[in-house]
Amino acid sequence: MDIILSNSSPRPLYEQIEEQIKNGILSGALGQGDAMPSIRYLAKQLRVSVITTKRAYDDLEAEGFLETTPGKGTYVSLAGRDRLREVAMSQIEGKLSEIIDAAKSIGLTLDELWEITATLYREEP
Repeated sequence: MDIILSNSSPRPLYEQIEEQIKNGILSGALGQGDAMPSIRYLAKQLRVSVITTKRAYDDLEAEGFLETTPGKGTYVSLAGRDRLREVAMSQIEGKLSEIIDAAKSIGLTLDELWEITATLYREEP
């Protein structure tokens, strides 16, 4: 799995790493029990600090996407993909709640919000 980072993105590098690993797990590109690159190796490959990759791995482990075994490495969690999908959906729901609150605060109608959402969803990634 290739991770592509953008220095021009407003999102921190560790969040970009997290998002791409989550997407790899949820899409099946990374399977349960697959070994992840070491924190140092990934940092070197992405040309970022070890602190950045450690933060991404720590966050992913806290969310149940990765498991680390001391002395052996980091692996895609053996928890069911359905559970991981549920965690991701919960996070999306939280973000959508924030967006809905913001939309309501400026008087955006549901139709206007839906139109924006549909347009963004259809855009190429």
